Amino acid sequence: MNKAMVRYVVARLLQIEGLLLLFPLIVSLIYKEAFLYTFSFLSVSIILTVIGTVFSLKKPKNNRMTAREGFVIVALSWVLFSLFGGIPFVINGDIPRLVDAFFETTSGFTTTGSSILTDVEALAHSSLFWRSFTHLIGGMGILVFALAVLPQMGSQSVNIMKAETPGPTFGKLVSKLSSSARILYIIYLVMTAVIILLLFLGGMDAFEAILHGFGVAGTGGFGVRNGSIAPYGSAYYEWVVGFGMLVFGINFNLIYLLLLGRIKQVFGSEELKWYLFIVAGAVTLISINLFPTYTSYNVLVRDVFFTVSSVMTTTGFSTVDFGSWPLFSQAILLFLMFVGGSAGSTAGGLKVSRVLVYIKVFIAEIKSVAQPNRIVTILYDKKPLNKKTENSVTNYMIVYILLFITMFMVISLDLPDFKSAFSAVAAVFNNIGPGLGFVGPTSSFAEVGDLSKIILSFGMLAGRLEIFPILILFAPRTWKK
Repeated sequence: MNKAMVRYVVARLLQIEGLLLLFPLIVSLIYKEAFLYTFSFLSVSIILTVIGTVFSLKKPKNNRMTAREGFVIVALSWVLFSLFGGIPFVINGDIPRLVDAFFETTSGFTTTGSSILTDVEALAHSSLFWRSFTHLIGGMGILVFALAVLPQMGSQSVNIMKAETPGPTFGKLVSKLSSSARILYIIYLVMTAVIILLLFLGGMDAFEAILHGFGVAGTGGFGVRNGSIAPYGSAYYEWVVGFGMLVFGINFNLIYLLLLGRIKQVFGSEELKWYLFIVAGAVTLISINLFPTYTSYNVLVRDVFFTVSSVMTTTGFSTVDFGSWPLFSQAILLFLMFVGGSAGSTAGGLKVSRVLVYIKVFIAEIKSVAQPNRIVTILYDKKPLNKKTENSVTNYMIVYILLFITMFMVISLDLPDFKSAFSAVAAVFNNIGPGLGFVGPTSSFAEVGDLSKIILSFGMLAGRLEIFPILILFAPRTWKK
């Protein structure tokens, strides 16, 4: 383990967080909030800047960075970002308890959207801004942002990007990694600006449009009003946010290819086809199931599309209480929670590409059993799937199930029923936000115990970072030479 390199990179990242905290500080000055709010963000910003500067003054002589260093840097950075990011809430009193603040900020950075707050509207503008701003930062990835603005981190930083980029495989847009990171962020920010502009042109307050834009872009789902999007009562907002979430759940590599005019290559993507097919299928089935309960077909389709888009992309915005829907509809939503969005998007979940590989492996196994002498080749995007990727995807599922069961057993001690405990773990592990029952869309995680909040917080981090970076962080052998 090259501890010096880990120290250096993490310190540089803490400096970045210190600079990012100046944005909510500016908001507090604009809205002329009490000095305590200004102080809360300024003090933590100074502390992070000092810590980052002290620990990055001495550049390591050995800048070697293997996959192990990459995993540790990613995991440590996300944990520390979430911890320090929650301290301003404790100082200004909007979230007095550190456990709650850590849970809320972790939920923000991992773009989960689960919350311990029962009255969001009671928060100051600066706190609301920082809470939603964490979605924008975490959506594309803390380290991807760092690579975009700190290209001098070195060529071996590919191990950092691999550890943070969601999906079973990793691919650069262009040959230079820092250029890939910048391209991704430019696309990401431009798309975010489009969503904000559309909401603003529709009549939404500029501040609220910006915060909802952050939530859509990061597929996070932190709202500005109690009740999420529902209180606005606007069909226009719901369609903009609904389609926005769907777009941000698509692989950004495909969006880049679309901008280059490679339309045939984009729509030839097997993952994209299945992503859209699953969304269309879920909307159709739930609409049929709910049809007797609605008097307006337009409202029915809008409510179902918005909910499916929100759950599939693991955003968490809501316009209706889907926890009160029939069991069949809830079962479909629970399935969507696990599937998630596309690899290389800001969405969470297992990812459509993995689910597709699981299905193909399952079919191939049946064929092999039926015809033992037959050589079955698994094709993905019309190319043979290599054995290494197949094994990696399979191993991920095994670890995913074991970790899910472990968290579920702990959380079941704290929550009143199976549906609440199961959906709570599913919601945080897949970075959804709201679950069902006790932690449904009209409730919060406020009444969950402290131990459960800590477990669920690390569940969010594990889900966002695809499990292994967080697990490796706690492995004793990781820290040995």
